[in-house]
Formats: sequence, C-alpha cells, structure tokens
Amino acid sequence: MAITEAFETGTFVGRVWRPDAAGPALVVLRGGALFDITSREVPTMRDLLELDDPAGFLSGREGERLAPLETVMAGSVEAAGHLSILHLLAPCDLQAVKACGVTFARSMIERVIEEKAAGNPALAEKMRERVTAIIGDSLRDLKAGSPEAARVKAALIEEGVWSQYLEVGIGPDAEVFSKAQVLASVGWGASVGLHPISRWNNPEPEIVLAVDSRGRVKGATLGNDVNLRDVEGRSALLLGKAKDNNASSSIGPFIRLFDDSYSIDDVRNADLSLTISGPEGFVLKGASTMREISRDPLDLVSQTIGRHHQYPDGFMLFMGTLFAPVEDRDAPGQGFTHKIGDVVTISNAELGSLTNTVRLSTECPPWTFGPSALMRNLAARGLI
Repeated sequence: MAITEAFETGTFVGRVWRPDAAGPALVVLRGGALFDITSREVPTMRDLLELDDPAGFLSGREGERLAPLETVMAGSVEAAGHLSILHLLAPCDLQAVKACGVTFARSMIERVIEEKAAGNPALAEKMRERVTAIIGDSLRDLKAGSPEAARVKAALIEEGVWSQYLEVGIGPDAEVFSKAQVLASVGWGASVGLHPISRWNNPEPEIVLAVDSRGRVKGATLGNDVNLRDVEGRSALLLGKAKDNNASSSIGPFIRLFDDSYSIDDVRNADLSLTISGPEGFVLKGASTMREISRDPLDLVSQTIGRHHQYPDGFMLFMGTLFAPVEDRDAPGQGFTHKIGDVVTISNAELGSLTNTVRLSTECPPWTFGPSALMRNLAARGLI
C-alpha cells in the first residue's frame, strides 16, 4: 500500500490493534504516520462518525504518534492473529455491516447464470450464451424500478428466464443483506476466508459507505465481499452461508471522510481495479466502475435505513460490484475460482488499496474480540 497523493490530501481514519492497551485504537493518517486520536469524546469509530463534522473535529487533534504506516503494514502481514503486534484492523467497529447485491447489469447477468447453472461451473458457459442472447447489454442503462424496467421484466418472463436476481436488479426494491457481525470484519493484510464447502468462489471488489445513525454518509472505504458462487447458486436461501463466514468480510485500509477534497460525487465516479496473484503464478486483473451502477448510492442508503429500519450505531454498506470473473483458470469452461494462497488487491486512486490473502475460514484466526470485549477494554482504559 503506497503512500499515495490521496493520503496526503484527504482525511483518512482507521483502527489499529495496540498491544500495550490490549485493544483497538482510533487513528488518523498524517504525513505517512498513524496517530492515535482515541479519547473519551471519540472512544470508537462509531462515536467519531456520529459527529456532524468528523473531519473538522480531527483538524484540531494532534494525537499520539504511533508509527510510520509502513511499519504498521509490515506488522499487519506478520500479525496473523497475534495480539502482541501493532497492526491494522477494519476501520469500522460498532457499525452493522450490510451489503447490497445485484446492483450492476453485468454482474446481474452473472448471477442469473449462477442460478440457472445451479452452482455448477460446467454448465455456466452454455447458460451464459443463452441468457446473454436474450438479455444482451440492454440492461446496462436501465433504471431500476422504472416503467422501462417493468417492460423488460415482462419480456423476460415470456422467455422463461426470469430470475430472483433480475427482480432485485431492475425491480423497485434493492437487495440489502447482513454481510458480517459487528466487529467481525478483517482489515488490510489479514487473511480472508472461504468456507471449506465451496469449490467455486471469487472476490468482490466494492466501495463501502460509512453511514451514521441518521443515515448521513460520512465517508467511504474499500471492501472485499467474498463470494461463494456455488453455494449461493444452489439456492438464494443459502445467502447467509455464502456470505457470512469467519474472515469473509474485509474492509479498509481506512475510511476517507467527506470533506472539501472528497464527496459522494467522487464515490459515484470511482473506478476500482483488482489484481489476483495466485501461488502458481496465475494473475488475473479486473476493473469495476461505479459509473455503471444501476442504483444511486444514496438510494441504496435510503433503502437500508429509515422509518422501516434503524441503526443506532450506524452501518457500513457494501454497494455491489461490476466484477464477475469468467476467465478459465484451470480446465476450459470452468471459469475462475480461488486457490488457497491467492493475494487479492483492490485499489482506488482516492481510497488507497486493500490487500488480503485467501485462506479457508477454518484456517483463519478465529474471531474472539466482540462488542462485549470492546466495552470491557474501553472501560478498563477509562474511555467510557
């Protein structure tokens, strides 16, 4: 993770594990170093994001200098679950971790293929040809929930290929689901986990919004919404099993707060790149652009929070991905799937890069530091 120009001009906040405190600390990135700004005013990231102007609040807080970012990055790779090393954590804490699915036309088509192929990659290529012949790229500029979308839905039903994925992709209601438990997400340098039952899976590079309890977007970061294509493809009722496993949610490296240098319009126009480097020398590169999203980011926020659903501690919102890998990695027609040891890097010029190594969920460090442990730790430190 290079020290980019964005890191010099934007307001970046995150969390680290402090061995001397036996717990997490809030940090701000300044001049290539991390400064601890944890206090009774802002003991958690939740408290910082609840402020009307978090970036303005931080401008007058110097904080305690901890270490250069490169030093903490090295510790984050070395840590591997060891709590004796200063390392990066996911930048969120008490926020719920939510995700929106099927928000891009191209990935929507891939989800239809997953469903119709019933999780079998051998059937995917033939099904891809059939579905694409009917749908083509006509959904690319289609506004979800519009009269035009309703007409497309009627046509697809006549063709016998209507899908639950197309329903949430172009219908009035977005798919919003719970991605991970509070505090369960991993950060930069950590391992990301695949459930051992999966044989067909991939990363999902996404922008993640940081939203407060009033539904105000306070900033953005990067995320890997690790996806088990075969599990979800067998049945949408297996979504929880496909999405929420040990270390299956990665967020970071930092939240870039909205200020004069960065806003929701930058999110709307963001380009993401993805590189997967396999242990056997395989390299896959991909890209995703928010300019092709089928629903506006603020529409996704309003469908998540409102009179119908409250989040007293705010939430992090994965907004979906355009990336759906179809390149063959092993046998022809089998498409892409992860191998243990893959290194996944998701990058954006304004947000930095998020790097993780793929393991089985059963082999990743177990998640043990939950909300009760956080509250006890903060109380022992006199922060609450």
